Amino acid sequence: MSSTDDPVYNGMPARDLGESGWERPWSGPNGGQCVETKRLADGRVAVRQSTDPSGPALIYTPEEIGAFVRGVKQGMADHLTAGLPKGTG
Repeated sequence: MSSTDDPVYNGMPARDLGESGWERPWSGPNGGQCVETKRLADGRVAVRQSTDPSGPALIYTPEEIGAFVRGVKQGMADHLTAGLPKGTG
């Protein structure tokens, strides 16, 4: 699907999705650098970086988000934080 077929597309400016509805489900002791998510009207999920709220939004289907969360819970992303100081990853 291209950006001309759908007004919501992967990589679009997050500001175009509005400022209401963004959440920080994974906020922690990281100096305010958080991933923010927003459920869209069609069920997809937008993800943006809190320190760049006007930057690009990544758009995922509910199935993609579900697979990601299941994988994290199963430890499949543990390697991404290997070697970080305790409490930062």
